[in-house]
Amino acid sequence: MSYAPGSPERAAVKAAIAELKAQKLDIPMHIGGQAVRASEKVTITPPHDHKYVLGHFHKGGSEHVHQAIQAALAAKPAWEAMPWQERAAIFLKAADLLAGPFRAKMNAATMLGQSKTIYQAEIDCVAELCDFFRFNAQYMTDIYREQPGSSAGIWNRLEYRPLEGFIFALTPFNFTSIAGNLPAAPALMGNTVVWKPAETQVYSAAVIMEIFEAAGLPPGVINLILVDGPVAGDIIFAHPEFAGLHFTGSTKVFQHLWLTIGKNIAKYKSYPRIVGETGGKDFVVAHPSADPRAVATALVRGAFEYQGQKCSAASRAYIPRSLWKSVKSFMLEDLAAIRMGSPEDFTNFVNAVIDHRAFDKITSYIAQAKKDEGVEIIAGGEYDKSVGYFIQPTVLLVDDPHYRTMEEEIFGPVLTIYVYNDRSWEKTLDLVDETSPYALTGAVFASDRDAIAHATEKLRHAAGNFYINDKPTGAVVGQQPFGGARASGTNDKAGSVWNLLRWVSPRTLKENFVPPTDYRYPFMAEE
Repeated sequence: MSYAPGSPERAAVKAAIAELKAQKLDIPMHIGGQAVRASEKVTITPPHDHKYVLGHFHKGGSEHVHQAIQAALAAKPAWEAMPWQERAAIFLKAADLLAGPFRAKMNAATMLGQSKTIYQAEIDCVAELCDFFRFNAQYMTDIYREQPGSSAGIWNRLEYRPLEGFIFALTPFNFTSIAGNLPAAPALMGNTVVWKPAETQVYSAAVIMEIFEAAGLPPGVINLILVDGPVAGDIIFAHPEFAGLHFTGSTKVFQHLWLTIGKNIAKYKSYPRIVGETGGKDFVVAHPSADPRAVATALVRGAFEYQGQKCSAASRAYIPRSLWKSVKSFMLEDLAAIRMGSPEDFTNFVNAVIDHRAFDKITSYIAQAKKDEGVEIIAGGEYDKSVGYFIQPTVLLVDDPHYRTMEEEIFGPVLTIYVYNDRSWEKTLDLVDETSPYALTGAVFASDRDAIAHATEKLRHAAGNFYINDKPTGAVVGQQPFGGARASGTNDKAGSVWNLLRWVSPRTLKENFVPPTDYRYPFMAEE
């Protein structure tokens, strides 16, 4: 929806924001269909106004992890036996509830809890999450339709069983849609799930759980626990019924979890499925034939929407010297017009980063850049956390294409640009491919078709989602299946049939309608 001035959806979301701020939410865990509270409560504050208390959530401990696993395993037989059409109906209903009566509330919770503009919230927590639910139901139908051939007198079929055990969904702060999809996708395929969201996303996670329950999800199918990661991991990854991990987060954490699972492999009933989408150091490379205005727009949007807190955000760019003056001029013009502040003011394009840890990490890069030779801050560079965790959109121009901000994931509103000699197009493509350990998203801008084709081939393994004359963010479910390889994850493409296939264990059934009654074969007969 547009949320333009005077629109009913704008009025509805402003009313929802006011309603949420008028109350102090007390958010419990949800285990086995029950609201579970604990003795420890953690304060929830908006990143853009960290002195304002939105409410609290109940922080659990090891006993709650055990309870969640038991609830998931207890719910599994009935859920797995439920006809797949009934499972689909629950998530299709969840999509309609989200797009309808829960729309304003979900947007308001994401705006307040994660500091997103209404547009960034709408495309994430409503549109994309609805798409996940609806497209996954269709992909499940497609999977079940895939059946083997049968010869005369034989009926062969494939049964797509859920995995044996429970799934652990570990979700990030930056996308409410990811937080909803990671437990929902395995559940749709008949699995039961223990779900641990990021603490900075609990506010909207509670709304997701409310929608699941309103849609008729049976108790114990998805269990929401609010505990420290190591507390959950120590118990879950040592449990013999652990069947799979659905993860989005940092590369370092994912590699640690993979190592832990490997060390415990002999404990498990089956080999766990490990599905993860992790970090990125996403690039934009412009050919001398590119449109400088389009390049500048892609950099501003790709680098600074949602404060650069997207795993797909543009964070390094390679611009030919012949275009740099124009690209720089267009960028600075746009950045000068950008407003920063609370998402409750709809005229703001940039809001706050998620918390003080993110603020301190991101600003340390900017502070160091101010000291280093060969680095020029051409836009932004200022920050303040007295009211909220605000960092200006910052653009660095570097002499060294291997300067640390060209190589390390920052996860904030910092874009680093390297200007290359026009004659070094081929070397620059090598540089793009070899600079980063990640391979999540990337974009090439050019009008020369040969240049586009060459870059597409040359950067084949540099990005799992590759964009031509477009910013490297904003993948749409059903249109651009999302995921990357190298250090960016297992590339199982969230919101696609490939992801859902990871949550089933096929069984082949062969039925012989007329079984043989004589062991002898014709070749055995005498002449």
